[in-house]
Amino acid sequence: MIKATLGNNVKRKTEILDPNTTLRKALEDAEIDYTRGIMNLDGSTLSPGDLDKTFADFGITEKCFLLNVVKADNA
Repeated sequence: MIKATLGNNVKRKTEILDPNTTLRKALEDAEIDYTRGIMNLDGSTLSPGDLDKTFADFGITEKCFLLNVVKADNA
């Protein structure tokens, strides 16, 4: 099992997940909006199609951070 911290700029949840769970399913089950911003897995930017891969596909075995970060310009 994996201890995954899922979230965005305003909300974060820690979930215990099966390594064969897709990133998209984990985010949807945690009610995290992943449609805005840049998706990162342990600080690395995800590419198109990566959300349909499992945590095991990325070699995640214990814990990770899966975050959607919205970058905004400050005036």
